[in-house]
Amino acid sequence: MTKKHMTLSSLRQLNSSIFQLFIMVSTDFKGLIQRFYHLQSERVETYRLFDEGHEAYLRTGPHYDFDHYKQLVHEITQAFCGISKEVLDIKGMLHHELNRPDLSEHIEKLQSKEKQKLELTAKLQLARQRAQDHPEEEGCQEKIQEIKHEIIKNKEAISEIMQDFKYDSEESD
Repeated sequence: MTKKHMTLSSLRQLNSSIFQLFIMVSTDFKGLIQRFYHLQSERVETYRLFDEGHEAYLRTGPHYDFDHYKQLVHEITQAFCGISKEVLDIKGMLHHELNRPDLSEHIEKLQSKEKQKLELTAKLQLARQRAQDHPEEEGCQEKIQEIKHEIIKNKEAISEIMQDFKYDSEESD
């Protein structure tokens, strides 16, 4: 588990360095858009690793391996912070250097939905652990289903924002 996450952390640092170099060399519109899409795919992969890590953590119950999970959460947090920082840099460049406040606004909405998705993911993980630790407790499965439904609605909103972003960014081609 740790090897995979160390790789994620190292990859994140390398990608951040590449992006900083990219910013110094270019404010190319298409390049920024491509980088933005790449960062979104990194977010998806980071969520996948987070989910896998949480599933592995739950399998260590009832005497959970909290130290490994805590390390995972730390690395995932660092990855999300790095991604968000770069996305906000792109938002600023689109708004100020490239005079595209419409795209900047989409990114603002996206960041808000991504924050909400992370909060919902954390709530879901806690609910899953609670259901595992207290199988006799009524309402746990319903709570899990409720949170899953909220996550689905959130993902749909993110998808809609991404479609709007794609449409508006291609409009200038």
